[in-house]
Amino acid sequence: MAKKRFPFRHQVPYIEHNPGYHQSMSNKRTGNEEHTGGRGNLKNLLRKLPSVDTLIGKTTGNPDFADAPRAVAIDAIRKSVDELRQAIQADPDGFREASLSPEAIDKRIGKKIEAAMAENLVSLVNATGVVVHTNLGRSLLAKDAIRHMTSISERYSNLEFDLESGKRGSRYTAVEDILCEISGAEAAMVVNNNAAAVLLALDTLARDREVIVSRGELVEIGGSFRIPDIMAKSGGILREVGTTNRTHPSDYARAINETTGLLLKVHTSNYAIVGFSASVSLAELVDMGKKQGLPVMEDLGSGTFIDFSRYGLMKEPTVQESVRAGADVVTFSGDKLLGGPQGGLLVGSRAVMDRIKKNPLTRAFRIDKLTLAALESTLRLYRDEAKAVREIPTLRMLTCSAAEIEQRAGTLRERICRIDPQRITAEPVDSISRAGGGSFPLLEIPTKCVAIRVSGMSASGIDRQLRKGSPPVIGRIESERYLLDVRTIADDEIKWIEKALGRLSGHTNKTNQTGTK
Repeated sequence: MAKKRFPFRHQVPYIEHNPGYHQSMSNKRTGNEEHTGGRGNLKNLLRKLPSVDTLIGKTTGNPDFADAPRAVAIDAIRKSVDELRQAIQADPDGFREASLSPEAIDKRIGKKIEAAMAENLVSLVNATGVVVHTNLGRSLLAKDAIRHMTSISERYSNLEFDLESGKRGSRYTAVEDILCEISGAEAAMVVNNNAAAVLLALDTLARDREVIVSRGELVEIGGSFRIPDIMAKSGGILREVGTTNRTHPSDYARAINETTGLLLKVHTSNYAIVGFSASVSLAELVDMGKKQGLPVMEDLGSGTFIDFSRYGLMKEPTVQESVRAGADVVTFSGDKLLGGPQGGLLVGSRAVMDRIKKNPLTRAFRIDKLTLAALESTLRLYRDEAKAVREIPTLRMLTCSAAEIEQRAGTLRERICRIDPQRITAEPVDSISRAGGGSFPLLEIPTKCVAIRVSGMSASGIDRQLRKGSPPVIGRIESERYLLDVRTIADDEIKWIEKALGRLSGHTNKTNQTGTK
């Protein structure tokens, strides 16, 4: 969509609002021209710079500013005048006087108004090949989830109202049943992210008590989320056992004492220890917990309801497997491999979950109605795994067939090659995609990329220009080549890439013609 411009149309002659104009003309008529260099030139240029009040006066009542709040226009004017004044003072002899023309000043102010009126959060094309890209919004929502969010957001809903009894209800009932149905757990609830889920569970089950966890599972994920830090904030006391690469059941057994409150297992979803290593299974911890009368918790991190190994990918523990193993509570994310909105999901035994639900922190961590609507629709898709894989974008991209990837790469290459064959070339190359989102740390998914070359531009130059587009296109650079990974490009986004490269070609042509950058 083209950006709306806010042109300045002067309603009065420019010279009437230019304090330096008449004096300048008088000097020229009498032959007493001011010195054009140094301090004299500085004063001359500053006199030609219109005042803020003068420019504000020209905007009053101007229909071209109907869509721009007056405060925005005034701020743009002040910033423009300040920039010009600073540029003049920094280098009066090198300053281009044409920048003070009415047209140039109008254009500068108009651009600032456009920037101020533009939304900061924008859609973009993720051509990086990282499916769950944390910096680019993580998982895309399924169309069913988007429709449900729209419906709930534009009308009132039964968020906390029991339609059967006509009394106040709980917002969590909208998803608890379906979560229990899919996972096999007795009870469930949702908070605003997995860090909150872990903190809430630890605070409920182990405040002022020891939590035993393997040293090799003290993970850190993006945003400085560290298990030891969350533990400290929850009031639990960290008790590390084992070594970085090897932990045995006997390590846990020796650490259990009268102050122990919880046995914790953390899935290392964003890294892997290979080689000479050993870990304690969840089933072993559950058996130990039952014998000692201690609850067992597992943090799955990303979490998944499907076995990805059936689709040619690496095996990841599923939520259902953790529940069947007997964990009292399992925590995982809603917006990573699950493919839903941001959320922290907790499932487990009814006794433990009832305690967690009564914790006062649940109100601080609760989700809003839009998250709830998106999550409910996403979870319903998992009733039919084939449908979930087909309609949830994260699952669809991760399990996309080689034939589909090949076809999309061919289509993208053909469209790009038609833009400007003299300046832009495109060729398919083999590469790898990543799952992202702190999941599948060792997984390398074979993919096809389209390598772009633009005459007169480096790979970093292409990257920089495409990031500035509308919408922005985000690719990656490998071996001095700019790559577009088609795994994370939707079919209807190819036209966006085509337009972006078309604008880039125009920019390159203009650069070559003027000899400027």
